[in-house]
Amino acid sequence: MGRLFIETLSGARIFKCKCCKVDSASHDDIVSKEFQGRFGRAYLFRNAVNISLGPTEERMLFRGLHKVNDIYCSSCQQSLGWKYEKAYDESQKYKEGMFILEKERMLKEGW
Repeated sequence: MGRLFIETLSGARIFKCKCCKVDSASHDDIVSKEFQGRFGRAYLFRNAVNISLGPTEERMLFRGLHKVNDIYCSSCQQSLGWKYEKAYDESQKYKEGMFILEKERMLKEGW
């Protein structure tokens, strides 16, 4: 199976997987805190680490049809949110390549 590579983020404020406490994203990479996930509030991030991607699927979200991948913690496989692969609406294209992390699934460190 091999050894699991876990990336550790630097910085004062880090979001971690609530289940296993592995780093997931930096506060510095937040684009917006005004998103809604499956479990409540969610944040849009430019970057996320220590994740694995599920299959690409088309999903009707609040702002229209998108191609997304669910994202999971690479350490414990907890569902964390999703990655935007493609937005069909021109006004939503800014999300492409970005990550939604659900607040309910995150711990904050250094706050």
